Amino acid sequence: MSGLIGKKIGMTSIYDENGKNIPCTVIEAGPCIVTQVRTEEVDGYSALQLGFDDKKDKSANKAEIGHAKKAGTSVKRKVVEFQGFEDKYKLGDAITVEHFIEGEFVDIVGVSKGKGFQGVVKRHGFGGVGQSTHGQHNRLRAPGSVGAASYPARVFKGIRMAGRMGGDRVKVENLRVLKVVADKNLLVVKGCVPGHNNSYVIIEK
Repeated sequence: MSGLIGKKIGMTSIYDENGKNIPCTVIEAGPCIVTQVRTEEVDGYSALQLGFDDKKDKSANKAEIGHAKKAGTSVKRKVVEFQGFEDKYKLGDAITVEHFIEGEFVDIVGVSKGKGFQGVVKRHGFGGVGQSTHGQHNRLRAPGSVGAASYPARVFKGIRMAGRMGGDRVKVENLRVLKVVADKNLLVVKGCVPGHNNSYVIIEK
């Protein structure tokens, strides 16, 4: 899948031609620099390695600095490989948000917001046990039974329980591109995108 690396700016809403209010996410998409070109002859597959968002040399190691120097660019904070580019690119080329077209659909990958330690109702959508009208004490959001009795005398692996929630790699598919603002490198897509504001996202065609 060809695509770009971007940064989630935040959410807003716009009106379409029918006056309907559409929730959308604004993403700063590119420009991404080609930092390496993978070929069938050398690597066994074809792909482009793209870099996004400049990083200071003092924060980079020598390997990163040397890798960026080959492409004639500065060290990048986020580097991702993409396959499926139809156009031919070479080291140091810039790919902008104009790679996308208004009206097409994209998949977006991000890391979801971390929620910390959460109970089963929030984490797994449990309904809670019992009803407060039946003399229930303080167990409304409890998970209930988690296993059998003397056999197997243990709790099976995979039982849904309380625990840390969020911070996972999430892909949201088929988000429509509502607007491409080329002069500001902005991409506006319908709906929400995983991650907090200013987090990196991968946009795939």
